[in-house]
Amino acid sequence: MTALEALRVPPELSARVPAERRGAGRDDVRLLVSRGSAVSHRGFRELPGELRAGDVLVVNTSMTLAAAVNGRLGGEPVVVHFSTRGEDGRWAVELRRPDGTGTTLPRPGGPAGAEVRLPGGRWLVLEDPLGPPEGARLWWARAPLDVPALLDGYGRPIRYAYTERDQPLSAYRTVFAVPSQDGSGSAEMPSAARPFTAGLVAELVSRGVQFAPLTLHTGVASAEAHEPPYPERFEVPLTTARLVEAARAGGGRVIAVGTTAVRALESAVGPDGRLRGAAGWTDLVVTPERGVRVVDGLITGLHEPEASHLLMLEAIAGRRALRHGYDEALRHRYLWHEFGDVHLLLPGAANPAKSPHALHRTSNVS
Repeated sequence: MTALEALRVPPELSARVPAERRGAGRDDVRLLVSRGSAVSHRGFRELPGELRAGDVLVVNTSMTLAAAVNGRLGGEPVVVHFSTRGEDGRWAVELRRPDGTGTTLPRPGGPAGAEVRLPGGRWLVLEDPLGPPEGARLWWARAPLDVPALLDGYGRPIRYAYTERDQPLSAYRTVFAVPSQDGSGSAEMPSAARPFTAGLVAELVSRGVQFAPLTLHTGVASAEAHEPPYPERFEVPLTTARLVEAARAGGGRVIAVGTTAVRALESAVGPDGRLRGAAGWTDLVVTPERGVRVVDGLITGLHEPEASHLLMLEAIAGRRALRHGYDEALRHRYLWHEFGDVHLLLPGAANPAKSPHALHRTSNVS
């Protein structure tokens, strides 16, 4: 259970359009700053004043894909969300009704072997549920086609009912996004980095704040039924590991931009607590019991009360501080979701405990 289980976020606090349509630009969002239980209210453009020389911002360079494609399951229209490409070439997919409600289809297709027809005479075959078969939300599917080409030709960004309408793919890509050689990317935007602009990055660098890139290709959101995050592909370059370790040795703070960056960083920590270059798959779930080993702070959006990501935030900030921050966000009517406002979690008087116990496995670690 998360610290915010009983919290209710009014529907009118969902950000329905991108910030640039509401104001002057991507960075025209509010910034809630939590230092322990002390809370202050800023604009995102004031971020440089909240950081200091020697801090490192760790950013996810995964590019958002146009991962939603219309299809038909039997005689029923569906929307296919391509979530994650597996090691065996299959894709984890989610099927939803095309009515804009965001309702997940129950047990998509019934038994394994169901065929989903796609545009251009293409198709995919559902094979195995991802997770327990009862109520499975994602399925592994065999797709005898070039999925990146399908998404380029027929895809659109995944969106949910709280957004006003379809937005261009550019609205779902951050200033840090880099195309991958094999066409992989994120099903949903690593949205904590969305408010950054080239100008703000330049200002931060001029003040001595460093940026360290990594990649984690995120799948579809997992807040609907308290599910933990699914396994995801990540890479922490050796250069990033060295930069982070140098900052830690020099007293700088390691501030992850987004929960995806936390997951990748904490997946690459060795038994000695040092960050290493690593790549592969991670099923790490950061909880208060596990704690964090490398991350000192976090820039993130505001999450739904049932989201498993809140366990990670609690591990970084502490339960009491997290609850106080969200109470303040509601009181001051901050906006939720990927086009909404931003929360900066920084250490208070004492850093959260960094537990030596790992609760995950990673593969192909280098």
